[in-house]
Amino acid sequence: MATRPTARTLMPRAARLFGDRVHGVPADLWKARTPCTEWSVHDLVNHVVAEHLWAPHLLRGETISEVGDRYDGDVIGDEPATRWAAAIDDSLAAWAGASDDLSVHLSMGDAPVAEYANQMLMDLTVHAWDLAQAAGLPDRLDPDVVEYVWEYAEQVVPQWQGTSIFAPPVKVAGNDRQDQLIGLTGRHP
Repeated sequence: MATRPTARTLMPRAARLFGDRVHGVPADLWKARTPCTEWSVHDLVNHVVAEHLWAPHLLRGETISEVGDRYDGDVIGDEPATRWAAAIDDSLAAWAGASDDLSVHLSMGDAPVAEYANQMLMDLTVHAWDLAQAAGLPDRLDPDVVEYVWEYAEQVVPQWQGTSIFAPPVKVAGNDRQDQLIGLTGRHP
């Protein structure tokens, strides 16, 4: 019997998909707006790279205050693809070596490593779609990743409504799981 995937086992697939889009952004679209209305393509990629720069620290048990502000501001400069590759390599190595019973210090409080992985996988997945939309790239996501993230998002997104994390859900016609996920996170598929 096949083992059910986890966010940690799916993260390399989601990272590869996001990375493909980073490498595919046309040079003239780095300032283009994304479905995350306050972010340009550059801002969105910068956000995801910064999240993955943080991961090795948090997975070693460091606190937010111990990491400090070293990843504030522009962490990708004029080399987004290079910075992405370095950040995701270090992040994936840290995820591979992290203990399953680790507690991670997050901005919203301590959480099990599995919860942190769920949040990071969701971030990678939804932002891969955002990036594809903004840069005119293929927007179909890995169906296994989408299904896993959908099951997680269906539980947590309603709890996060009213925060600045997501816009209100968008009603979606049909049963396409990717469209449902994108709509749930406040985007128009």
